[in-house]
Amino acid sequence: GEVAVSWRPSSEFAGNLYKGEGILPASPQNVWECIKPVAGGLRTKWDQNVKDFEVIEAISDTVSICRTTTPSACMRIISPREFVDVVVMKQYEDGTMQSAATNVEHPLCPPQPNLVRGFNYPCGCFCIPVPG
Repeated sequence: GEVAVSWRPSSEFAGNLYKGEGILPASPQNVWECIKPVAGGLRTKWDQNVKDFEVIEAISDTVSICRTTTPSACMRIISPREFVDVVVMKQYEDGTMQSAATNVEHPLCPPQPNLVRGFNYPCGCFCIPVPG
């Protein structure tokens, strides 16, 4: 399948908002297993931009504080980074699965000296079942 990426200028910050969409020949559960933000999940195995993902604090069974680290990039021109976010995951009655996140500070996760602390604006993923 193809993936379409679109963008538009943000009305909240000096930058762009990006959206990627695609239809995959797989069950929503299998797709969700690959993208859901959980410690020990598959994301770190296939996504070269995610070095590690850890849960700092589980607030509930659907809300957690998470830390994501990324490797250096562009021949180390871009330093390794860390992001601390509050993440919510939800499954809807129609089978849609969602994760949404935004930047947060947490006392159990101070900035690490060897990483640049990044800032995520509100973001997320949807996995929506389609007929067939």
